[in-house]
Amino acid sequence: MMSYRFSRRSKRNMRGLHPDVILFLNELIKISRYDFIVTCGTRTAKYQNKLYQKGRTLPGKKVTNCDGYRFKSKHQIKKDGYGYAADIVILINRRINWDIHLSKELVDKQVRALMKKRNIEWGGDWKSFKDYPHFQKRS
Repeated sequence: MMSYRFSRRSKRNMRGLHPDVILFLNELIKISRYDFIVTCGTRTAKYQNKLYQKGRTLPGKKVTNCDGYRFKSKHQIKKDGYGYAADIVILINRRINWDIHLSKELVDKQVRALMKKRNIEWGGDWKSFKDYPHFQKRS
C-alpha cells in the first residue's frame, strides 16, 4: 500500500475543522488505498445556500439538502468554532476521479474501523441522500 500525504490545498481546506475530523483525515490518508484531496472543509451559510440551489434554482443536480440557514450543514462553523465535515475526491494518476465505485472501495473494513474509533460517519452510508465524498463527525 502506498503512503500518501496531504497537499497544501488539502491542508488549507482542513483549516477550521474540528480536531477529531482532522485526526481522522490524517489517519485516513495513511491507510487509504487511494490518494485523495480534501476538497472542502468549512463553508459559509452563503456558500452552503449556493450549493443548495443546484438542481433547484441553479442548473445541475442536487448536491445537498441543507440550505445553510434553516437547515445547517456540518460544514458550517458550530458554536465551538469548528466545522464538523469534510469532502474528499480520489486521485488516480494525480487526476481527480469522482467515480462512486472508487469511493466505495476506499471505505473498506480498515477505514470503517477508523471511522468507528474516531466517531465519524460517511455520507455513502446514508439511506435517502448518498454523499460519497462526505465524512462528518457524529454529534
